[in-house]
Amino acid sequence: QVHLVESGGGLVQPGGSLRLSCAASGSMPSIDVMGWYRQAPGKQRELVASITSGGFPNYADSVKGRFAISRSNANNTVYLQMNSLKPDDTAVYYCNAVVLIWGTYWGKGILVTVSS
Repeated sequence: QVHLVESGGGLVQPGGSLRLSCAASGSMPSIDVMGWYRQAPGKQRELVASITSGGFPNYADSVKGRFAISRSNANNTVYLQMNSLKPDDTAVYYCNAVVLIWGTYWGKGILVTVSS
């Protein structure tokens, strides 16, 4: 079984920064892609950013230039540095991991609120 645990969320003012972390635990094959999704109230879950095991990132257009994703393959951890946050970034952020052979896993989610 694979467990994903997110941390680092909270309340931040517009223009501020937050760093999310997600650690995957459990005995598992290699993790291929790790990423972050978000779901705002009344909206569908959407991809924010993902990164391959080789370190290649992919970003939603809405966060390009503001967010940066990174990962530690040794620690099975993925990070999301969020800068210049906007109220529209308010959402529950979910960690996602695609484990080779086993499939896709999700964290429970962590709330990010951008408000003055």
